Amino acid sequence: QNKDHLDIPLEVISNRKLAVLESIVFYLKEEKHLSYRKIASLLNRDDRTIWTCYSRAKKKIIIFK
Repeated sequence: QNKDHLDIPLEVISNRKLAVLESIVFYLKEEKHLSYRKIASLLNRDDRTIWTCYSRAKKKIIIFK
């Protein structure tokens, strides 16, 4: 398996309460325990974008619980 390849279960992005990017970032941070930098590298995004997505996802998940 390529070191820059991750399988993400379809259920992760099926949560319509979160944007797709938020869902993926939240999954990679919470389930795979990846750093913001590693997630940013995998998704070809800025570290700050990843931090913002994760922060928004956490807030939304708290609201919906």
